Order: sequence, then C-alpha cells, then structure tokens
Amino acid sequence: MGGVECVTASKRRWAMLCILLGLGLSSLGSAIVNIALPDISRSFASSDAATVWVVNAYQLSATVCLLPVASLVESLGLKRVYAAGLAIFVLASLGCAFAPTLPMLVSTRLLQGGGAAGVSVAGVALVRVIYPHRMVSKGFALVALAVAIPGAVGPTIAATILAVAKWPWLFLVNVPFGLAVPLFIAAAPPDVRVARPLDLTGTALNALAFGLFVVGVGTLGIGDGRIAMGEILAGLVCFSLFVRQQLQHPMPMLPFDLFRIPLFTLSVWTSVCSYAAQILAYVSLPFLFETGMHLSAVETGFLFTPWPLMTAITAPIAGRLTIRYPASAICSIGLALLAAGLLLMAFLPTTPAKWDVVWRLALCGIGFGLFQTPNNTAMMTAGPIGRSGAASGMNAAARYVGWSVGSALVSLIFGLGGDHGAVLCLVAGATFALIGAAISGARQFR
Repeated sequence: MGGVECVTASKRRWAMLCILLGLGLSSLGSAIVNIALPDISRSFASSDAATVWVVNAYQLSATVCLLPVASLVESLGLKRVYAAGLAIFVLASLGCAFAPTLPMLVSTRLLQGGGAAGVSVAGVALVRVIYPHRMVSKGFALVALAVAIPGAVGPTIAATILAVAKWPWLFLVNVPFGLAVPLFIAAAPPDVRVARPLDLTGTALNALAFGLFVVGVGTLGIGDGRIAMGEILAGLVCFSLFVRQQLQHPMPMLPFDLFRIPLFTLSVWTSVCSYAAQILAYVSLPFLFETGMHLSAVETGFLFTPWPLMTAITAPIAGRLTIRYPASAICSIGLALLAAGLLLMAFLPTTPAKWDVVWRLALCGIGFGLFQTPNNTAMMTAGPIGRSGAASGMNAAARYVGWSVGSALVSLIFGLGGDHGAVLCLVAGATFALIGAAISGARQFR
C-alpha cells in the first residue's frame, strides 16, 4: 500500500495534518456528546438509560463496520476509505443536529459511527505507511494526541456551547471540517490495491454478532430480561458462526495471521479492557456530577477536563519512554493508576470540594496516557508493514469493542443500580482497568 519512499516530507506533513484532523473529529464526536446527555434526555423527555443509546449507537455502528472496512482498504485503498469515512462522518453530523426525535438522533449517530470506522481504520494505517520505521513511534504519539486533545477540550467546548446554545450545535461544529477531504486526497500517498471481493456473508455475521450482543447487554436492565438474554445468546452463536466462516474463507476479515503473534493478541485484549474502563467512566460521570452533585452542564464540562488534558500531556512522554522501557510495563503501571483514580472517584465524600474531583480525574488521565501510546505502537508494529490495514482494523476494533461493551454496561448498570448506577459504573471501570494491567503484564512472558 504505497510506502514511505513515495512520500516527501512536505506531503507527509499535509497528509498527517488531515489524518489527525479526522481522528480528532471522531474522538470529539464521542467526547463532546457525553456532557450533553442529560440535556438531550430532557429535550426528548426520555429516560437516562434510553438516552445513553446516543452514545451506544455511535460505538456500536463503528464496531460493526470496522472489520468490513479493514478488508475494504485492501481493495479500495487507504486513501479512498479515509476520505469516504470523513465525508460520511461530517454529513451524518449535520443529520444529528436536525434530528427531530430521539430515534432519529440515534439513527444518524449510527451513520456517524460508520464514518468514524473508516477514519479510524484507514487513518491509523496511513500513519505507519507514510512514516519510516525509525519515526513511526513519533507518528503514533501524534495519533494519541489527536485522540486525547479533543477529549481534553471536548468537555470545555461542550460546556461553552451549551452555555450559549442548545445541544444540536455540538454536532454542527464538525461540518466545516469536511473541507479537509479534498486536501487529504491531494496530499496522501498513492494507493496500492488488490482484487478482493466483498465478503457479504462474513459482513452480515459480523454485524449480527456484535449488534445482537451489545444491544442485548445494553437492554438487559431496562426491558424484558428474556429477550435481552436471547439477544446475547444469539450474538454469541453468530460470532461462533462468523469465526467458523472466516476460517474457511480464502481472504478472511479476521487477521488470523496476526493473532498468531502473542504480542499482538495480548495488546488487543489490553486495549479492549482499557477502553471499556474509559467509557464506563466517561458516560457515567456526567450523570454523577449533574444528577448526584447537582452541577450544571457548564460546570460538569470544566470539571471533567483534567482527565483528557493529562492524557494529552502524558501520551507523548509515554511514547519516548517506550524507546527505553518495555511497553508492557509502562501500560501496566498506567492502567493500575487508572484503576486507582476510578476507585477514588467511586468513594468521593458526600459533598466533595472541586479539588477532590480534579486531582482524582487527573490521576485517571495520567494512567490512561501512559497506556495509550505504548500499546498502540506495540500492536501496530507487531506484524509486517504490508498488514498495516488489518492491524489498524483490529486496533480500532479493540477500541470500539471496549467502548461498545462499556457503554452497554452503563445502560445495564443504570437500569439495575438505580441511584447508585454512576458509582457502580466507576467500580466496574476500575475492574476492567486492573484486568487490562494484568494482561499487559503477561506480554513480558510471551
């Protein structure tokens, strides 16, 4: 798929700018909405558990689309997939802003998540393609910043917008950035494509497996439990059929060759646990602040900022540490710090001072920043460069699977936990972080 010899330093800078812009928008699309969930709930007169599907739909759609998109990059090319994904994301943002009902908003978020999948898979793979091997950790450090900085400014942007306008403007801020599509097409390296037919059976089984499982978990506490359990079991059956079908396919979407590399497989599972922990906190904390502590949306936005801000500061430092120390050790330390921060948040005093919240969330951000860059670098460099598209697809899939399972668990815990739902979500997040730390540590013995 091209190569670094095809990319001059000038074109690399322009291409990287457009890649970081798209990745930043997809990150902002999630971070900026969480703060507004209570407002959206009131706007549509819907329950908190139902409104969480504004987040769930985005994560679910992205998760379902990741593996098919990763297979498409080999036939359509990284450049085309990235540009199409960014265009879909921006147009869906416009649809979100003008959605008249909650079901319509959830539907347009599904489209937006599909666009984010294209941006995530092709964008991260392009980073490895346009950078020489000696500089690739620098590229992935920039990717970590592109994801973390929107997370840092997202709550602040959301708080600022909500102070002067209604929640639809949170989606309209994405629209002007659609102009980056033609700039990227001009700057990106040439694509190398291979003939690869679309695997319709695998795509359908993939969608059913992830869709049924996540929807079942998300509705387990708010609907008919028998139906929810049936959806979960059906999802697991579809997943087993998907794996069986992929094993027999000559060009499978699942990268079995990469999963034979222990470093890659352990990095994938570390990522799933870590992002599940993150989203459990990100979605539940606004409800804790606004419902439990009676803060405004503006106060919540500013109070939430220390986590992603410290992630943005720590991520490039972690990238430099990776050169000298094992990624497994850095990730384990980071996830242990994340677990400690989440547990400290769960046991906040009844009427905490703002500083009590700030330093706990800052600790979470430091821990997550230490995990992110080393883990992504380990995953993306574990296999050959020719499999960058597949590795990037699994990198994004691990992230979105973690987010989808985590956000679905928020719905479940809120449905079962009542007034204690937000605190229970933080405890669940700490548990996932500790599991991720243990898996990361196992990479030292691979």
